[in-house]
This record gives sequence, C-alpha cells and structure tokens, in this order.
Amino acid sequence: MASSSFRRTDGSPKTVIVTGGAGGIGAQTIRTYHEKGCNVVIADLPFAREAAEGIISTLSGPNRALFQPTNIVDWTDLKLLYKTAIKEFGQVDIVIANAGIMESKGFFEFEEDENGELKEPVEAYRVIDINLKGTMNNADGARGSIILIASTSGYFGGTGVVSYISSKHGVVGLCRSSQRVANQYKIRVNVVAPFFTPTYITGGYSDAWKERGLPANTVEDVATAIVQTSIDSQYKGHSVMVAGKIVREIEAARTALTTQWLGCEIAQVMADGGKFFDDMNGYTLPKARG
Repeated sequence: MASSSFRRTDGSPKTVIVTGGAGGIGAQTIRTYHEKGCNVVIADLPFAREAAEGIISTLSGPNRALFQPTNIVDWTDLKLLYKTAIKEFGQVDIVIANAGIMESKGFFEFEEDENGELKEPVEAYRVIDINLKGTMNNADGARGSIILIASTSGYFGGTGVVSYISSKHGVVGLCRSSQRVANQYKIRVNVVAPFFTPTYITGGYSDAWKERGLPANTVEDVATAIVQTSIDSQYKGHSVMVAGKIVREIEAARTALTTQWLGCEIAQVMADGGKFFDDMNGYTLPKARG
C-alpha cells in the first residue's frame, strides 16, 4: 500500500511530472515515484521516446505512466503537457523541473564569422533558455509541490562553466523570489542541488573523478532526496544539497548566517528593507516603457 503522502485526499494516486525524465536523475526519479504508487509523466524531447517507453515497460504498473514529448521552452508544448497529464490522471500534484543541459564549448571560446566579426554566443543562450526559462515555465504552470533542480553550481561557481553556472544561480533565485506567491496559492517550491552525479553531462570527467577517489552521488541518492523534499510539508523555500550519502538543507542555514556574513549594520538594513516590501505586499513594479 502506498504511503498517504503519495495519495490525494480521495485516496487516488498523486500524479508527478518529471521534465528530462527519460534519462539520468530524471529517469530514476520516475522509477522512485512509481514505486511509491504515483502516476508518472515523463516529459522529454521527442528523440527520447524510445528511452522513455523502455522505462515505462519496466514499471510494475505501466498504466500509471505515460510519455509526453515536450520542449520545455515551448509554451505550446508546456500547455499540452499539463493538459495531457490532467486528462489522463485527473490533476497534477508534483512537478520536478529537472530538464537541463550544459554547454559543449566554453563561453569565452570566441569565434569569428567570415567578416572577422565576433559571433553571437548562441549555444550559451540555449543553455540559459533550457535551464532557466524552461524551469520558469514549469514553475508558472504547476500547482502543488514543485522541485526545481539546481546544482551545487547554483551556489558556487569556480569551475568556469559560465552558462550552466549562471543558469543554476538563476534557478536558486527563482525559488527565493517565488515564495510570496507560492504561499498565497499554497504551493511549496523548493530546490534540490546535487553535487557531482555521474550522468551524460558529466561523462567527460566521470572516470577521472572516480580515479581521484572523490565522493559522488548516485542517481538513486538524488532521486530519493527529490521525492522526500517534495512530500515534506515543512519544506517551503528550502534547498537540499545532495553530496554522496550526505544530505543537507542549506538555504535556511544561509539565511541564519546573514548577520555573521554581512555584519550587524547591513543585516539590519536588509531586514528593514525586507519588512518594507512585506508591508507593501511586494515590489511595486515600474510601468513598461515604449
């Protein structure tokens, strides 16, 4: 019998959408939710159909799973994803915004066109679009519990992977800035930030990492943290870092250290400013120009 955490109040299974669900962390997250008795929706690009259908064929109840081809930066695709999930399973209860990519060449590897002029960094924009815009699309459309997949790169940036790191910092900012509205609509938005996990995007250095004897996640480690964070009603605006077998909540810890970090005077200024916007019920937005 599935835990009540994975069932609606009427006793029916909860429905979970996982973007980028046909491989790596996403695929294991699909398996874990399904094992808990949930309906699962694999949202991934059309080329992932065979992989997604392969996953579904291994599940004990394939009638509780479906694949929906989805480009997360395409609003029409996103609307169809949610419409399909709701038509099949009644409602969407949990969304895991997991889909993401890493650039295949460095941001500062400048290229010139035939006229000797600098080329636009199109690939860098694509990383930002998928990792941040695509995540924002899911945060905008979902109801219930939302997990945004960031990375330790959402807090640290020393590896020099400019577009990926920038996008993951953006995901952390998305979670922080969403809390007022999330509380208003009784939605829980949290982050899971995995440390190094052997997947497709880390394939270029996974063997060397292992040879160095450094700790690594498994996809099972990360999937377990995602599932637990999504159902823990105490988590609202939290960030759970997964580093091997070590799982730590880091957002509340960062907040608690604000005074030590900034000093008493600046911390008080920031607190007073925060209270001002609380009293104003949020930021007063400027009028659009032009």
